[in-house]
Amino acid sequence: MDKIHKSLLHQCSGFDWDKGNINKSWLKHKVSPAECEQIFFNHLLVIQDDKIHSKTEKRFYALGKTDLKRNLFIAFAVRNSLISVISARDMSRKEREVFNNE
Repeated sequence: MDKIHKSLLHQCSGFDWDKGNINKSWLKHKVSPAECEQIFFNHLLVIQDDKIHSKTEKRFYALGKTDLKRNLFIAFAVRNSLISVISARDMSRKEREVFNNE
């Protein structure tokens, strides 16, 4: 992870799970909030700016592994020093290639 994104995460003090996003990834992709949080603490985390979806706020995406080695893609924003997960799903084949080449 580059220094800019590492600094971004060090400024975060936790996660923001509101009614709109706490169950969305579970219902659509069977990804629990706990799994989403795990990737931010596990070794090898790839974070990139999400330029396409950063219209009203700066958004990012993360590629990482859960404690049980599940490969996840997570779209998120940082609001008031909290990570707000927008969506989470299993990585695509192309995303796994990017992640494995880091």
